[in-house]
Amino acid sequence: MKALCWHGKKDLRYDTVPDPVIEHPRDAIVKVSSCAICGSDLHLFDGFMPGMKHGDIMGHEFMGEVVETGKENRALKVGDRVVVPFTITCGECDQCRRGNFSVCERTNRNKDKADKMFGHTTAGLFGYTHLTGGYPGGQAEYVRVPFADQTHVKVPDGLTDEQVLFLGDILPTGWQAAVQCEIEPTDTVAIWGAGPVGQMAVRSAVLLGARQVVVIDRVPERLAMAAQGGAIPINFEEESVLERLGELTGGKGPEKCIDAVGMESHATRSFDAIYDRVKQAVMLETDRPHVLREMIYVCRPAGILSIPGVYGGLIDKIPFGAAMNKGLTWRMGQTHVKRWTDDLLRRIQDGQIDTSFVVTHTVGLDQGPAMYETFRDKRDGCIKVVLKP
Repeated sequence: MKALCWHGKKDLRYDTVPDPVIEHPRDAIVKVSSCAICGSDLHLFDGFMPGMKHGDIMGHEFMGEVVETGKENRALKVGDRVVVPFTITCGECDQCRRGNFSVCERTNRNKDKADKMFGHTTAGLFGYTHLTGGYPGGQAEYVRVPFADQTHVKVPDGLTDEQVLFLGDILPTGWQAAVQCEIEPTDTVAIWGAGPVGQMAVRSAVLLGARQVVVIDRVPERLAMAAQGGAIPINFEEESVLERLGELTGGKGPEKCIDAVGMESHATRSFDAIYDRVKQAVMLETDRPHVLREMIYVCRPAGILSIPGVYGGLIDKIPFGAAMNKGLTWRMGQTHVKRWTDDLLRRIQDGQIDTSFVVTHTVGLDQGPAMYETFRDKRDGCIKVVLKP
């Protein structure tokens, strides 16, 4: 089969690789109908995440048709149409029973590596380094889905790929980011990043009843899309984020702040952003946490910081004393996808949510390497790329 494979920093190739096969009785093989490039994939493309190996298949946001099942997989049958969550879940461990699916205790087949890196293992993830299991990803013609009797969302008849594809990642990620904020009707919710997760967080915060939602970015097309979803846009290259948020909140700051950016913040004018780039260049720091610093500074005392943005290692100069003294609550983590999908699928069917708006580019899988460059550089109004094998 054909797949997009990682061969080093900024080196993705459209390779021929072996077809996947059933390895465990709970497995399924899925023929991919649509997959997408996620902002988190760019961290791998840019070489910032440890644990990748030459030939690793990329992608963790995909869906398709079941073409084979293991003999113990009674939840799926050949012909079923499914979205595959990026978090692989057993459904049986203590964390899964509590609904903490992104920290499943059983699905990371490289548990020892994760234990050493993080102190405890997290769930296995598709297409996302050998620290999370080294599982082949979904930017391919076919995928083996381990624990497939649990790791799937069945798609009802009548829904297009574009309506449901993002149930596997960005929609529940944006939703969880907003839910973690415990939004009240009087709240201002500020969201850093108007990429795909930020766009979903905007719509989620609006649905959950925030008084006003503000989004911070620098790409005009992304800011315009967020404004269409009900957000007040701030272009951080044209005005002061701190001053504008002060104006919008009567000088008190937003009650709730969401970091939908993560480790590759692109702030360019501030001293701390320059400092981060220098330290990252000489490998003294792995992540650029400008957004975290800005959120801590601007958030209203006793507020909540919600962090769906991915961080990979060590960050520097975090004003933790400010966070402690202001009494800020931090909530973060990979998304517990299956915790949210039943409710979100119902909202899609009811017409409350239509995620297809975020798709700006649809191309063949063979165009994937070029589209990574387009997505990374945000050319041509690129918000979300869907690849069709």
